[in-house]
Amino acid sequence: MQMFDLKAMVSYPYEGRDKNVFYKAKEFKTRIIELPPGGKISACEMASYVIFYIIEGKVEVRVDQEDMTMKEGQCVITEPATLSMKTDDGVRIMGIQVMKS
Repeated sequence: MQMFDLKAMVSYPYEGRDKNVFYKAKEFKTRIIELPPGGKISACEMASYVIFYIIEGKVEVRVDQEDMTMKEGQCVITEPATLSMKTDDGVRIMGIQVMKS
C-alpha cells in the first residue's frame, strides 16, 4: 500500500507530463495535471478509459462533443474519447488512465 499527498505533489507543465506520473502498473497509470490560470490542453485522442478527479480549482472539460464544468471534489469517468480542457483560474487534477484489455 502507498499513500500520496496530492495537494503537496510537485507537478510539471503539460509538455513534461510524463514526469507527473506518480504511480504506474500494467493496468493503469496515475498522474497529476496542473494547469495555470488561462491554461489549456488541446484536443487529444485517448485510447483508454480515463478518470479525472479535481483536487483544486475549476476546469471546463470537453469529452467528444459534450462540455462540462468541473470543480474541486468532482470526478468524471470517460470511455476512450477525444478530450480537451481549459481553465480561467487554474486547476490541479488527478488523472487515472485505465488501459483497455
